[in-house]
Amino acid sequence: MPATLFDVSKKILVVIASTRPGRLGPAVGDWFTAATTATAVELGVELDVADLGEIGLPFLDEPEHPSTGNYVHEHTRAWSRTVAEADAFVFVTSEYNFAMPATLKNAFDYLQAEWAWKPCLFIGYGNTSAGTRGVQMARGVATSLRMLSIGGDIFLRIADDLRDGRVIATDRLALRARDALVELSRVADVLRPLYRDGDEIVPAAVSDAAELLVLQRCCWVDEALANARLDLPALLESEDEVAESLRTWSTWCVRSGGRLVGSVRARRDGDAWEIGRLMVAPDRRHTGLGRRLLAFAEGQAPDDVSAAALFTGEHSDRNILLYQKAGYALSTDPAPVGAVRLTKSLAA
Repeated sequence: MPATLFDVSKKILVVIASTRPGRLGPAVGDWFTAATTATAVELGVELDVADLGEIGLPFLDEPEHPSTGNYVHEHTRAWSRTVAEADAFVFVTSEYNFAMPATLKNAFDYLQAEWAWKPCLFIGYGNTSAGTRGVQMARGVATSLRMLSIGGDIFLRIADDLRDGRVIATDRLALRARDALVELSRVADVLRPLYRDGDEIVPAAVSDAAELLVLQRCCWVDEALANARLDLPALLESEDEVAESLRTWSTWCVRSGGRLVGSVRARRDGDAWEIGRLMVAPDRRHTGLGRRLLAFAEGQAPDDVSAAALFTGEHSDRNILLYQKAGYALSTDPAPVGAVRLTKSLAA
C-alpha cells in the first residue's frame, strides 16, 4: 500500500465540452490521448477523459452557491469528485457563435474550490477561427475560477486538420501535443502545494499524542456546539488515552511548518474498515486536506475488506455533507447515542 498520496501518478483530466450529435470533440480527445500516451507514461501522468456528453450534467440545479461545497444531487457530487481528483485539465472545446459551448460553461459553474489553483490547457477546433474565440471566452472563465491557463494552446481548423471525422495525425501535431503535456505536468508540480495541501501524510508516533490531544479538542468544540453536548469522547480523553489509541488504531498525521495540522485513524472492525478522528486544524480547513486524509485512510484498507464505515454527530451537517460528497451514505445500522453511521463500498 502507498505511504502517501504522492506515490500515485498525477491525473490530467481531458474534458470533452461539446455534447451535440455529430460532434467532433471525442475524436479530438482521442487524438490527444493517443499522441501523448507514451509521454504520459514517462511523466507518471494518468490521462482520464471526462466526456460531458456522457456525463450528462443537467442545467445547473444546485440550490446553494458552489462556494459552499454543499451539493444536493449525486450528479454534482460525482462531478466534484472527478474534478477534485485531477491535477490539471485539458479542455477540448468547439466554438459556437464566437463562444464556448454552454455545456462547458455549465460544467464550470457547478463547482468552485475543485478547480482552483490547477493548470489548464485548451484544444480548440472550428472552421474559420479554429475555435480561438471559444477558447478565449473559456479561458476567461477558467481564470476567474483561479485556474492557471498555461498558454501553448492547440487549435485545429476542421478543413485542414480533420478528415472523415478524425484528426489527421501528423508528426507536427503530435509534437505539439507532447510538448503541451510536458508543460502542463511541470506546472502542475509547481502549483501542487496550492491545490493539494502539499504536506506529507505519515504514520503518527506515540510522541505525537500531546499534539493530537490538542488538535482533537480544538476540532471537536465545533462538534459539541453543533450537537449541543459536551460529553464527546474526543473532548474528554487524556493524553495517556490518546497515546493508548495509537497502539490499537493505525493513525496518520500531517505537519506543516513543524505543526500538526491534520490526522485520521482507521482499524478493521469485522468486515468493515472503520475510519475515525478525521480532523483538520481550523486554519487549514477548506484546502482539501480533509478529503485527502479521508481518501488516504480508505486506501489503507486490507484487500479483503469491501466497505468503509465511520461515525459522526447526528447534527454535524458539515461533516455529513463532506462524507456524502466522498461517496458515503447514511446507514440504518446501530450507532452510539447522538451519532449516525455512514458507509461506503470499497469494491473495485
